[in-house]
Amino acid sequence: MGKRKKQRRGGQKTSPPAPRPNRVPWIVGGAIALLAAAVIVIGVFRPPSRPSTPSPAPAPPAPKVEEINVERLVGRWLRPDGGYILQIRRGHANGHLDAAYLNPRPINVARAKWQRKDGTLQVFVELRDVNYPGSTYTLDYVLEQDRLVGAYFQAVQQQTFDVEFVRQK
Repeated sequence: MGKRKKQRRGGQKTSPPAPRPNRVPWIVGGAIALLAAAVIVIGVFRPPSRPSTPSPAPAPPAPKVEEINVERLVGRWLRPDGGYILQIRRGHANGHLDAAYLNPRPINVARAKWQRKDGTLQVFVELRDVNYPGSTYTLDYVLEQDRLVGAYFQAVQQQTFDVEFVRQK
């Protein structure tokens, strides 16, 4: 057959087939119509919203550790399980603390420092005295409760204990 036009019986030529209508605009238009209908239906059949009830005012965000002043550590702290006292007199910008430890008599504080670590304000105290050969406290300041919480390493027994200090009023 090739490119020759097919002839009907009787010698008449057939007319070329009618052009196919372009369906893309119809498909696109139909999709847009369906999408519009879905938006309307979802809006109409959305569950009714509950009447708004006044909610309590949100709590102010907790201050970031960077905003907590080291002077918050200054004070007399009592360890309730034994009556031990950690007295912090001053915090220096370089991380050092002026501190004393009483049980009930003074125990030598070899070093005391503070730092910002893992989102908390942390206190480290090392004791060097008779029966305290390198015992240490590693404490986190808990702002919401105004407490020092952490671990006490008892060097003589080589044991670590969970401890807390509360501020004395």
